[in-house]
Amino acid sequence: MTSPGTDPLVSIVIPTYNRREHLHASLLQLTRQRPGTPEFEVVVSDDGSSDDSVSVVRSFSDRLRVKYHFQADEDNRVSLARNEGARLASAPILVFLDTGALPGPDFVQRHFLAHRDETARCALLGYAYGYNPEAPMWEVADIVRQHTPEEAVRRYGQVPEFLDLREKLLAECDDDLERRSIPWQVFWTINCSMRTDDFWAVGGFDEGHRGWAGEDLELGYLLHRRGLPMRLDRAAWVIEALQERKRREQLDEFKRNMLRFASRHPEPVNEIGWALVDDDLFWPWEDEYNALLRHTREVRELDVAAEIEQALRGSSPTDTVAVVGAGGHVPDALRPATLLDFDRELVERAVRGGRHVGHHALGLRTPLAERSVDVVVITSRLAGLWDRWKDRFLAEAHRIGRDVRCFS
Repeated sequence: MTSPGTDPLVSIVIPTYNRREHLHASLLQLTRQRPGTPEFEVVVSDDGSSDDSVSVVRSFSDRLRVKYHFQADEDNRVSLARNEGARLASAPILVFLDTGALPGPDFVQRHFLAHRDETARCALLGYAYGYNPEAPMWEVADIVRQHTPEEAVRRYGQVPEFLDLREKLLAECDDDLERRSIPWQVFWTINCSMRTDDFWAVGGFDEGHRGWAGEDLELGYLLHRRGLPMRLDRAAWVIEALQERKRREQLDEFKRNMLRFASRHPEPVNEIGWALVDDDLFWPWEDEYNALLRHTREVRELDVAAEIEQALRGSSPTDTVAVVGAGGHVPDALRPATLLDFDRELVERAVRGGRHVGHHALGLRTPLAERSVDVVVITSRLAGLWDRWKDRFLAEAHRIGRDVRCFS
């Protein structure tokens, strides 16, 4: 693992903040990889610790190839910390691991094997035993003190509370993440990997991100949009004992971060993700998006041009207009307007002549600025979604426009 002069094949980036004992446990487990494990390095990226975490890193310099980065404590900047760690990484394969996560003895090998073939690229999700904050097994901390990680997995690997929080979703798709419409929903940085050049090709993590959650979902979204399939390897597992955290504060941060994510990448799937998290939900994201996809097929041929024309009767010639649910055809007499529709193909068709501006958007959270138009028209293309999202549609329409006119 630390052969002099041999370039590492895998770089493991561990962000940390005032968790020196947990950092020690993670690094110790990385010294226990099986013989024959590919050469790897560990980059610890410190987000401003004041507990002398650097001394923990130095204590492993004779057993691991380690690097250390420190940045000033300016609130939770874990995304920046991960990127800075990745900048120090020198291997073609990049693994992200949470401080306190205890890797199994095949951890490095499994991540390496997933990316060894450059022509079969993917974003890999590793399993996380013990990480189940919705039904926590608080005994995990005692279990890993009494047993090696592999012994703990053998003894408790079938106990529901010991399983990864994502287990239900993984089981629903038989571990084939590409069967899911939103595979990045389960792409979490507790334990994941990709090739380093793919990571930087999508810009890495959002360095303006602050606080808990959302940054890994965005990275997964970007990697998947780049064309990387998402794979699961249960053999690339870790164990993570839950820590006491301020859950309400974390959820509020998650809401802010999902709004940032949806604003940076505006399209219907991300609008739905933000709206659900804003309602203290997360798991229905796949089902809600699939419902939208079904609705999109059902109303593909619904033309609302006459409806738009009628809705705008009596409006001033100087009024700026946004149409939510514009479809693929708008009235010829419509002055230059902003057209939004959940069907990408149709909205692109509607703006093809260059007269109008278009957005692939559902209408829950649009790219438009507050009070940026005079009149917002919501068409009957949203009728089948009205019972589910009415309040959200109206709130967003009133956010962006002065006068809101809905289908009747």
